[in-house]
Amino acid sequence: MSIDNFPSKLLENAVNEFSKLPGIGKKTALRLVLHLLKKDVNEVVRFSRAITQLREEVKHCRICRNISDHDICNICSNPARDHRIVCVVENIRDVMSIENTQQYRGVYHVLGGIISPMDGIGPADLEIESLLGRVEKGEADEIIFALSTTMEGDSTNFFIFKKLTGSPVKITTLARGVSIGDEIEYTDEITLGRSIVNRMLFENFMG
Repeated sequence: MSIDNFPSKLLENAVNEFSKLPGIGKKTALRLVLHLLKKDVNEVVRFSRAITQLREEVKHCRICRNISDHDICNICSNPARDHRIVCVVENIRDVMSIENTQQYRGVYHVLGGIISPMDGIGPADLEIESLLGRVEKGEADEIIFALSTTMEGDSTNFFIFKKLTGSPVKITTLARGVSIGDEIEYTDEITLGRSIVNRMLFENFMG
């Protein structure tokens, strides 16, 4: 059967929706849909409810902008964390990667991306002002830059660094155990953990 020759419009519609997901082509989408068709109706209903509930009810922590079930995420509401150390990351996947190292006990600030003029993403599109607000309110003693070691990541680091110039907050960055061009979420846990523990002053890195 040709991938475009569907015996059912319902099947075609489902395949088209699945193929909109990143990294999912039409053939993979068809395989996933056919897999669901083999499942019990109740299983498929639970699957669809989970996706719908996620989209309708998921929140962003009002402090760090991490994804959360509540107004304040489990990390920001944890009294055992060091709330004076704030690790700046690009997205939720980076939070999960750093948490998996079990080497970091501070809190986070999720930017929601990095500055990328080629993609039409500027500082105003990110959670930079809310980060600056946390610093202005005296909520942090140290800011750790943990963005991907790409040109866009470094440019974002520098932009925030310049905005924080003159503030008493200590600004550090991951030790370069993370190779140039690496994305945080794909860095192995041991290397990432060591990079956090051995972080260096950002101004020294620039030098």
